[in-house]
Amino acid sequence: MPLLQDILILLGFSVVIVFVLQRLKLPSIIGFLLTGVIIGPYGLSLIKAVEQVETLSEVGVILLLFVIGMELSIKQLVSIKKTVFIGGFLQVGLTVGVAALVYYFLGNTWNESVFVGFLFSLSSTAIVLKTLQDRQEISAPHARNALAILIFQDIIVVPMMLVTPMIAGESSNVTMDILMLLVKSAIVVVLTYVSARYVVPRLMHAVAKTNSKELFLLVTITLCFAIAFLTAEIGLSLALGAFIAGLIISESEYSHQATSIILPFRELFTSFFFVSVGMLMDLSFFLSNIPIILLLVFIVLILKSSVAAIAVAILKYPTKTAILTGLALFQVGEFAFILSKIGIKYNLLTPQTNQYFLSVSIVSMIITPFVIIFSETIADKVLGVKKRLGIKRELDQSHIEEVVAPKLENHLVIIGYGINGSNLAKAARASNIPFIVIETNAEIVKREKAKGLPIIFGDATNDHILETVHLSRARAAVIAISENTDTQNIIKNIRAISDSLYLVVRTRYVKETSELLALGADEVIPEEFETSIQIFEHILHNFLVPEGDIVQLIHKVRADNYQLFKGDLKGPKTYRTSELADFNIRSLRMRSDSNKFLGKPLSELNLRALYGINILAIKRKDKLLESVQPDEIIKQGDIIYIQGDQSKVEEFHKLIN
Repeated sequence: MPLLQDILILLGFSVVIVFVLQRLKLPSIIGFLLTGVIIGPYGLSLIKAVEQVETLSEVGVILLLFVIGMELSIKQLVSIKKTVFIGGFLQVGLTVGVAALVYYFLGNTWNESVFVGFLFSLSSTAIVLKTLQDRQEISAPHARNALAILIFQDIIVVPMMLVTPMIAGESSNVTMDILMLLVKSAIVVVLTYVSARYVVPRLMHAVAKTNSKELFLLVTITLCFAIAFLTAEIGLSLALGAFIAGLIISESEYSHQATSIILPFRELFTSFFFVSVGMLMDLSFFLSNIPIILLLVFIVLILKSSVAAIAVAILKYPTKTAILTGLALFQVGEFAFILSKIGIKYNLLTPQTNQYFLSVSIVSMIITPFVIIFSETIADKVLGVKKRLGIKRELDQSHIEEVVAPKLENHLVIIGYGINGSNLAKAARASNIPFIVIETNAEIVKREKAKGLPIIFGDATNDHILETVHLSRARAAVIAISENTDTQNIIKNIRAISDSLYLVVRTRYVKETSELLALGADEVIPEEFETSIQIFEHILHNFLVPEGDIVQLIHKVRADNYQLFKGDLKGPKTYRTSELADFNIRSLRMRSDSNKFLGKPLSELNLRALYGINILAIKRKDKLLESVQPDEIIKQGDIIYIQGDQSKVEEFHKLIN
């Protein structure tokens, strides 16, 4: 089985190289690209089934764009439509123009120059978005701009493919092709809206109600590939179709759970993509022409970053945001490789020019993570030069946009929305404590979300779900579910993300307490004994045991892992309560509106002499009268606190009813 052997070689080399790079704190993407260079046909030639690996890599791009789409929403996309169409058009148009002029003045024909401009105008959607995601910057202003421009590039690559034969002088009815493409695109937009608004949310809700993780996964994957296939059939790219599929699912409350189950598959298949890109590089050609290639990479970095930054600046974004966007988009992307094959077919690229193009593209991809990592420093230095030159620096509002965006911090995470979870949510809301709920019951999520409760559908055993609710920035979390195995997994995941978060866990049985504490819970509350504590606490209050003794006793019971309730009926050797009070205090409500005690001063009633009781206090509405005077009058609805023998209290109780 040559394909299985190739996959084993690919994964084996990837593990070693990525492991070494991780120890050096370098991005894993670079490891995958280097793996491709080493094991590819121009390296050690260890891979035989190159085409099959490329097919697997396409799956990686599809899943990557699918997840990106799910993490956005149609509303968010509409909010950046200006950047998509105007910013994207400016970036592509200006880059094509500048690259074409440079290539034309180097002695090439105008049609070859325009085609080379096409190639260099495209950036790497996969690498840029993966790097920004890994750095948790995908919601930052410059990342949103980069995403918007990348979406435009994914759209415009199709017309570029249609125009290429015309540039080459081949006769073709390009006008009709473009017109048909516009019609098909309009149909896709309408279908996307209808599916996102009406069809997919209902479908996902029905699937989620079955509580079958396998079915949920199958439906999610099927939607992704079905929509990607349909868009490819009408002439758009697979990646764009996957992005649209993600957008459609993002409109349902199940997008977080869908993302969490897709992520492992995405990570695997995107690694195939980056390895397949690395395999395109001719290592001997690169080493023979390394000075020229590195110079070309530097020129591409400067020119393309500048053009993209200008395009964003024209939209009146702050200078720093424009620079960060430009630096993110400087590389040459994966769709340029597809386009280059068409150029070779129509003799717009010579084999030597194509090798230069591939070398520059792959090197630019390899250094992209480094450029993005240091982009803040580069932007600050550029802005510092502007300031020294006396150029006015406008207020950079990128950080303000971050603050304004809804961002949970110092909040409570409630896992499970049963009786305990719902009561805790009510208490948190009443106390103005910011919180968010994670629940796996689709019906509950739909119902409570309609009421405005901050709740998401998802399984908290998945890391992605915990990251979605910003667990690393939370102050406390409560696990209020019944399944002990899931509780243990959630505790492990939480502690992998945050060691300092205060974690309270509810469990059914006290025997599970020790293990949950060992896994990292700060407090474990077993239902079977906590109910006993609540009952016992009320009884102790009734017997007038001092409050301090009650608190000490309950604390001792919990600290001893409920040993008091597990053993024989023996009291604790320490914290034994003081002697019980030898007098009886009761509270009685004056319900009757016609008994002889109402409306008369206490001095006239002479309760101690006639009935053998003392009135210690009176509660009237919300006010407690602790110092009762002889002229005080008892009114209907009052709660009176009396002291006396049990028999005397009972007799008096009968008189007032």
